[in-house]
Amino acid sequence: MIEVLDPQTCTDCNLCVKVCPTNVFEAVGDGPPVILRQENCQTCFMCELYCPVDALYVDPDPEATHGLILETVRESGLFGSYRKAIGWHKDTRDRRHIDDHFRLPQ
Repeated sequence: MIEVLDPQTCTDCNLCVKVCPTNVFEAVGDGPPVILRQENCQTCFMCELYCPVDALYVDPDPEATHGLILETVRESGLFGSYRKAIGWHKDTRDRRHIDDHFRLPQ
């Protein structure tokens, strides 16, 4: 289930808002989106996968939230861990070009 969005790393691109199939996030004018409907998360990892700056962490446990806090996730190096696990992290972005297809107009 989606646990944490790092507002300091987030670039407000709103890709997570666009790719989430269950409308977990809410775009808010200026600033990063908000995890508004956490209970709707299906643990599909789409938001973490498409976040170009690894500002999201989705815990693989689909049954419960674990109350993780920003500092714990940051210190544990969990941001973008799903992208890293499948080889689709920010260091491989230039080889994919997929993020460009889902970028919202500025």
